[in-house]
Amino acid sequence: ELSQIEVSGGTDAQMTNFYSALYHTKIQPNIFQDVDGNYLGLDKKIHNIAEESSKFKVQSSKLEAQKPKTKNQKPPSDNYTIFSIWDTFRAAHPLYTIIDQKRTVDFINTFIRQYEQGGRLPVWELAGNETDTMIGYHAVSVIADAMAKGIKGFDYEKAFEASKHSAELNHFGLEAYKKRGYISMEDEQESVSKTLEYAYDDFCIAQMAKILMEDFTKNSKREDYYLVFADDADTTKTKFYQKFYSKKVDYEKYLKRAQNYRNLYDQQIGFMRPKQNGNWISPFAPNEVTFHFTEGNSWVYSFFVPQDVSGLIDLFGGKANFAKKLDELFTTDAKLAGREQPDITGLIGQYAHGNEPSHHIAYLYNYAGEPWKTQKLVRRILDEFYKPEPDGLIGNEDCGQMSAWYILSALGFYEVNPSQTIYAIGTPIFKEAKIHLENGKTFTIKAANVSDKNIYIQSLKLNGESYKKSFFNHEDLMNGGTLEFVMTDTPNKNWFTESPVSRIEEDFPPVPTIEASRSFEKETEVKISTPEHNAKIFYTTNGSEPNEKSVEFTKPFTIAETAMVKAISINSKGKSLTVESKLSKMPHDWDVKLFSTYNRQYTGGGAKGLIDGIRGTTNFASGEWQGYQAQDFIAVIDLQRETEIKKLGGGFLQVARSWIWMPTRIEFEVSNDNINFTKVADIKTDIAPEDLEHKIRDYAQAITPTKARYVRVKAINLGKIPSWHPGAGFDAFIFVDEIFIE
Repeated sequence: ELSQIEVSGGTDAQMTNFYSALYHTKIQPNIFQDVDGNYLGLDKKIHNIAEESSKFKVQSSKLEAQKPKTKNQKPPSDNYTIFSIWDTFRAAHPLYTIIDQKRTVDFINTFIRQYEQGGRLPVWELAGNETDTMIGYHAVSVIADAMAKGIKGFDYEKAFEASKHSAELNHFGLEAYKKRGYISMEDEQESVSKTLEYAYDDFCIAQMAKILMEDFTKNSKREDYYLVFADDADTTKTKFYQKFYSKKVDYEKYLKRAQNYRNLYDQQIGFMRPKQNGNWISPFAPNEVTFHFTEGNSWVYSFFVPQDVSGLIDLFGGKANFAKKLDELFTTDAKLAGREQPDITGLIGQYAHGNEPSHHIAYLYNYAGEPWKTQKLVRRILDEFYKPEPDGLIGNEDCGQMSAWYILSALGFYEVNPSQTIYAIGTPIFKEAKIHLENGKTFTIKAANVSDKNIYIQSLKLNGESYKKSFFNHEDLMNGGTLEFVMTDTPNKNWFTESPVSRIEEDFPPVPTIEASRSFEKETEVKISTPEHNAKIFYTTNGSEPNEKSVEFTKPFTIAETAMVKAISINSKGKSLTVESKLSKMPHDWDVKLFSTYNRQYTGGGAKGLIDGIRGTTNFASGEWQGYQAQDFIAVIDLQRETEIKKLGGGFLQVARSWIWMPTRIEFEVSNDNINFTKVADIKTDIAPEDLEHKIRDYAQAITPTKARYVRVKAINLGKIPSWHPGAGFDAFIFVDEIFIE
């Protein structure tokens, strides 16, 4: 296994790092079947890989009787487990497409079986269980990358079907994503990360559709198509064209979805930014780690558009501005803020090499036309963040992903966008490396003069010819040959004359942004904007769907009653999805003074969010809840006038896994002078701390009718987290939304 790649001419540390890394990538995925072929499926039934292979062969023989044999028809040989795909789709699986194509086929055939047995492609499968750890449906990336590289041995059509099915489910924010083109804060936690990663996955599905269309048209006799994909022997010409057209529709649909990242790019500040109720979240800081992101922040995720890097560059204002933004990422002295997130390590500025979302970013300078910066940064990461020591990795290995980055980067290249067969060139660290391919060929990489100082590329040749592209193709590698670097200690800014391109050409009008106060006392001004200069905005305020005949937005307007504002943008090539914003007039003129300090991430809309009539859901990060840690919740509601009070209560949340518990009890006091208070209600809560279900509970108590102007509420915190909980000893949260006064 380790002899698949032979490297020489490195230091002892580099050699140890490299082969330790290669070893790590071979530890998993694991074969998951007994010697007799039995294995546990995701349906919790026992299956047999040998019987499935035999059945596969029988089906193949029926087709073979009618069509010539092709290389595609190869039964699966091994079933696998441990798919940490959120991590490994980035570099580990691309590495396998180079040195482990047979296993790549086995992995994907395992994915297809898991889809058939479990109802969807794996997210993070472990020993016959779907853990749903992490986000996205990144099995589609592994499949699309293999298809793009022409790797045969699995059913392309079945894999495509499984990919589409996984993308059309309604869980984990997908329903909202499909409806409005992005996930909003109130829909789902980690809304920005999920939107961006779903968009990349959708690009992968579009590429599958494109490949299938190209396969259809390549061979007019269509033997390969029928042999691999036909449902029966009587497939007709009409059916063929119907299937071809359906792929075209799918291609256009998912390519459009692949641009949904544009819906969360705030052009005014130059960052991906979360939204709530159609508006940008505020306050917002790009260095803050919040529940809007998955193990990261906006600094990192603003660069996660591998499917359309060129489009992202355009959003930033061109290559020069994009390169400056990258410079700022790596040089900013801003510190991490917000949630404590131990996965974010290996910091260079706000770049975090110890966690996967950053892994492609150093190579983006190639796309911006400044590849020497990629060379400098990649070499720094290779040298500083990988050591031949027990704590030699700067972050979590994550089933080989950290090591796969090292292997590819040490060889001198990296695949920024798995599903496109382009490798961005970095900086090699070995004088010579030989990649022995399964097709019997060898791809050799030489780096003359390479050293700890000579990290820049002076010149480059591919198969003896001068080579001036800052990328090369997978086909170049698989054909065998030699890539020859000449290294130097100063950047050669004039060698590379052609940059890699990752661009979606289709026009995409992003959804508008509705800027207004979500709740208001008398009236609120509404402003609707779009970053598209050539787009028009149309809106409604009665909840109906807007179209080109609706009112065109030309200037801000005001509303004085609760309303549902909906808007679309239309340009010369199409219209956006609909954005909506419910704007609620406050039910009372009351005021609230807080005597506790809520967590910055859980503001609930500020003090008056407790009486605005807008209720939170079991998603504690949706924006409606106020969160208080290590303190009781105390607030005074000013009714503005003496009022007869008959009933008092409050709404609370328990999500024990996330350190959120019901208060142990809730006290209510009333006063006319805001100085002398009388207790009128004392409610003991009844949900056990051990209850791990997400629960909302409204606690209320009728009282003897009492006249008062002020109501003081106090909810008693659980205190320290109990010993049975993983967070034992830390401080519990109280989450409150709405104080009820009748």
